[in-house]
Amino acid sequence: MSAATPEQSQAGLDAAVNGGEALIGLATLGKTAAALGLILVIIFVAAAILRRWGLPHQRPGRHLRVVGSTAVGAKERVVIVELEHTWLVLGVGAGQVNKLHEMPAPEEPIATKSSGGPGFDEGDSFAARFAKALRHNVGISQRGKQ
Repeated sequence: MSAATPEQSQAGLDAAVNGGEALIGLATLGKTAAALGLILVIIFVAAAILRRWGLPHQRPGRHLRVVGSTAVGAKERVVIVELEHTWLVLGVGAGQVNKLHEMPAPEEPIATKSSGGPGFDEGDSFAARFAKALRHNVGISQRGKQ
């Protein structure tokens, strides 16, 4: 076996360093691509969940509001819709909608269940609810330490 000259060993060392830098660059690119993929998956999952929950999104100028609904069969529902201070009770089935009853809307809104939070009011903004929740949680944690 022959011994390597200093120039050959230096060339080999340079090749290993350059190859290592390329691998580090590829690893960084792979991590970045994986993080981007994860963020896209989170966005799509959140959009699917929001669509599934059917969160109410009332836009200004809309005159139709769903007051409530309940399932009465596998594909049938009874829905109460408010339209210009009139409630319509509708039967919704496979491919058809039938009006079951019509009545004037009550003057005051139906009492809905509270959000379960610490004294949330119906018209509270997110900021107001968040502040109330923080005050509530700080009060609980301080009581527990005493």
